[in-house]
Amino acid sequence: MYRDLPLPTFSVADAPGGRPRTAKDARALMAQRGHTPSAPKRQSTAALRGQFSHEVPMIIREMAEKIPYQFMGSDRVLFASEQVQRLPAVDRQDMREFFHRVVRHMLTLGASDIDLGGTSSRGSIWLRIHGEKRPIHQFGMFTPDEFTVLILNLLNDKSRVVLEEHRSSDFSFSLPIEGDRQVRFRASAYYEMDQLALNMRAITDSVRPLKSLDLHPQIERGLMFRHVRDGLTIIAGVTGSGKSTTLDAIIDANNKDFAGHIVVLGQPIEYMHQSHRCIVRHREVGRDVMSFKQGITQSLRQDPDIVVIGEMRDPQTISATLEITDSGHKVFTTLHTSSAVESIDRIIAEYPTDEQDRVRGRLADVLRCVIAQKLAPRVGGGRVMTKEVLSLDSSARAAIKSDNASEIYQMMWEGGAQGMTTLEQDLFRLLKQGLITVETAVNYANNKKRLNQLLRR
Repeated sequence: MYRDLPLPTFSVADAPGGRPRTAKDARALMAQRGHTPSAPKRQSTAALRGQFSHEVPMIIREMAEKIPYQFMGSDRVLFASEQVQRLPAVDRQDMREFFHRVVRHMLTLGASDIDLGGTSSRGSIWLRIHGEKRPIHQFGMFTPDEFTVLILNLLNDKSRVVLEEHRSSDFSFSLPIEGDRQVRFRASAYYEMDQLALNMRAITDSVRPLKSLDLHPQIERGLMFRHVRDGLTIIAGVTGSGKSTTLDAIIDANNKDFAGHIVVLGQPIEYMHQSHRCIVRHREVGRDVMSFKQGITQSLRQDPDIVVIGEMRDPQTISATLEITDSGHKVFTTLHTSSAVESIDRIIAEYPTDEQDRVRGRLADVLRCVIAQKLAPRVGGGRVMTKEVLSLDSSARAAIKSDNASEIYQMMWEGGAQGMTTLEQDLFRLLKQGLITVETAVNYANNKKRLNQLLRR
């Protein structure tokens, strides 16, 4: 991108220890050599911009222009970070208000996600609307450096440190919209080829009723603490499949149904539940507790009835989840998998071969239910949830313990009376209701052979 800009006459290899490690080191070397940024940088940045909206605060462009063209890669981000922290409060507020306008526009379009930054965005802000990602141009075009400045201005000191150390930083973002009402977002700032990028997902400020998930009454009953006071329930699905929405519906239903204590662990915390019949504690990983594993262990001393674990993402969290479920608590969590069978296989595969038999036994004893879901395009617009549901009975437990997880699909296929269904059966149900097309059903099926059997009936 900066190939057309004049290069410095010194070699970074001349620096002590080789290439400057930080923007500060590079500036020191430049001062030593007597080099300063030259005028062509401003012309080149304007050429890269192409066009821009007058609504973009001038300070964003000015800050981007100040990044010395000699700096390459992540040194540009480090320099920009230092400069943003030194800005007067009024300039930082101007940038925040611009970003607020962008986000409010996102909400008016019904978008779920916003993406920006890095070369891959091609200078545009992108939105996901009804499942489809597309660029919008109402707010103009940006250079990667301008996106970097805009993103850095959203981060607090702790998030900036995490970003520099781990090349990614997850955080929550709140936008006031009317009165005391706020919309919350789950955000992730990260590096893409040495440039900063950002994704933000809107968190709904309302909870769906549990009934709206269209689960069998027997499955609903098992999700409620009043009826089943222990065991592990997994909500599975890929990114953007509505796992958090389902989890929040379950939390809300229990919160209004019995008098107890719910501990929610998340990274970040998304929907904030108001305490109703339950006291609902929210603990954000990286903010209130250092890790999911620590949060799970600490919750044992906090007198919980239900523990909600945002995601089982590593062996340590999986082990801690099984341990707290072993202790007799009711636990809900999510897993980044696309089917019930894959969820079971994924958990077991996280352990060394010599430990897998033991884990199979533990998982079979504590697992109560797996709901694996997807969001499919709805006829007429929007999306509709399709799901696979496994309810653990003695046969399914035996299949897990004997390493015959492949038999579980057939159990779901034949388990309609117990509230179970395969994804293919649920897609066929939606198809008969006219909510999805045949093409959508085929595209979203995990087992296309079984779906074709249903279609030929």
